[in-house]
Amino acid sequence: MFPEVSVIVPNYNHAPYLAQRVDSILAQTFRDFELILLDDRSSDDSWTVLERYRGHPQVAHLIRNDANSGSPFKQWEKGIGLARGRYVWIAESDDWCEPTFLETVLAGLRADPDCVLAYCQAYFVGPDGMLNWQSRHDRLAETLDGRDFIRRHMAPTSIYNASMAVWRKDKYGQVPKDYTQYRFCGDWLFWIGLARLGKVHISGKLLDYYRQHPHNVSTGVYRSGLNFVEEMKVADWMYAEGLLGDREYSAFFKKKYREYRPLRAQLDPALREQIRDLFAHPASPKTPLAKIRASAWWAGLHGR
Repeated sequence: MFPEVSVIVPNYNHAPYLAQRVDSILAQTFRDFELILLDDRSSDDSWTVLERYRGHPQVAHLIRNDANSGSPFKQWEKGIGLARGRYVWIAESDDWCEPTFLETVLAGLRADPDCVLAYCQAYFVGPDGMLNWQSRHDRLAETLDGRDFIRRHMAPTSIYNASMAVWRKDKYGQVPKDYTQYRFCGDWLFWIGLARLGKVHISGKLLDYYRQHPHNVSTGVYRSGLNFVEEMKVADWMYAEGLLGDREYSAFFKKKYREYRPLRAQLDPALREQIRDLFAHPASPKTPLAKIRASAWWAGLHGR
């Protein structure tokens, strides 16, 4: 008898957070799941922590790589290949969740046979345990057609990390593997690929704790400016695919401008020209580029 859900924890150097992560999974009120624990050859005490769970009846796999894979998405693929459940939850190793996470998200996902993806809202937690921010949805729960969801909620994505979401494993083979080529926006592309295959359920409940600290992938990406490169590439692709209209694309474009302006001097010099080029050639012909170029910010950006 296969479990209903496969929970995959792909870990790399998150020893201080692992016990809280795994214990929050094992404390779920929904019990029909298997747990797949993966370690990408961590250099800290992660393996010692994970070894404590060897022999637990819900731990189906406990695997340590011989060498670091260099990509979190390769670990995703490894875990998905091992998964036997109808649904998959990729529970990132430095996050944690409420005990009712699976129960709540699965209820929305299972209520409609065309639903392929469901997610909740998240608290953003700093390294000191303080709540920095929280995501919001304007309804307690709703299910949207995939293309409508993409247009309304994916520029930028409202699924801030994988720990928020559960999805149907049988759809995985239909999701393009382009997401594996990205360091930061791969999961964003993954959710878009899934959403195109059916409906998406959104829960307004805050059930996930997304931990932000100096050692997670997002921190380094934001520091370098790679997020701007990857985000603009994804937005340009979405526009080309007809997933975003001129209005949605222009709103996203302007938002990225505003974010980049105060940070540009601090970012990796090797990426600055690439970022400038992406901003200089918006995908939508209706983006008000002439006004932007005439602004003091554009002049400062290009040294004029």
